[in-house]
Amino acid sequence: MDYITLPSRKIPALGLGTWKLAGTAATEAVKTALEVGYRHIDTAQMYDNETEVGAGIKASGINRADIFLTTKVWMDRVGAGTLQKSAEESLKRLDTGYVDLLLIHWPNEEIPFREQIAALTEVKKSGKAKLIGVSNFTVRQLKTVVEELGADIVCNQVEYHPYLSQQPVLDYLRAHNMFLTAYCPLARGNISTDKTVTEIAMKYGKSAGQVTLRWLLQQPSVCAIPKAGSKKHILENIEIFDFTLTDEEMKKISALAKADGRIVSPAWAPQWDRAAA
Repeated sequence: MDYITLPSRKIPALGLGTWKLAGTAATEAVKTALEVGYRHIDTAQMYDNETEVGAGIKASGINRADIFLTTKVWMDRVGAGTLQKSAEESLKRLDTGYVDLLLIHWPNEEIPFREQIAALTEVKKSGKAKLIGVSNFTVRQLKTVVEELGADIVCNQVEYHPYLSQQPVLDYLRAHNMFLTAYCPLARGNISTDKTVTEIAMKYGKSAGQVTLRWLLQQPSVCAIPKAGSKKHILENIEIFDFTLTDEEMKKISALAKADGRIVSPAWAPQWDRAAA
């Protein structure tokens, strides 16, 4: 397993994403992932599966202290008092005394960032979140939170895969000793038929998805949380630590980025950063 190393913590660079996993399927996926070696699980209030994720952690028998667990506060619950209450509710559903990382799921500029960060920091100070961060924030928004407000955040979780450059965000995060967690890392399966990636995959006897995850984790300060429900895919996604891509292969995959490569951009999304052409 590769790790992101922070002064206070080593974080497994590969995690299990749980978006759209529900009911017993969510519990079983989390249990299976932990049994085969995953130690990083990602969920969110909006996924409506925190109870099932918590049950999967319990069922695995893996020591809670050995698991890096992330959840996210939805964007309408980020105000003073509301965020703290929301975090408490997440902990009850997850059946745990703390999360390892608590994120603001989407930027909501209708509530002052100062208020949101103060509430998030209070949860951390109480010990109910070991680390705090954000998700789907732009460089402009990160600058406000980090430079103006002095927030002690450690990461930004964003969409990141070969078709979408996140260079502006990556540059900012690295400059401030933070990491990027990549969601949608396989571009919702679109990568599976990509000619460039499949040719590289053939060389290593791997799948296009495995090569893509290897590409992500070989980049400094990058985690990835592919969603997987079946044992087959859960296993496939973790079997990526026995090969290394060359610099040339890394560049070839990075060159697949395109201006319209973004998949997730709801009506409430911010004005996204664009990489230089």
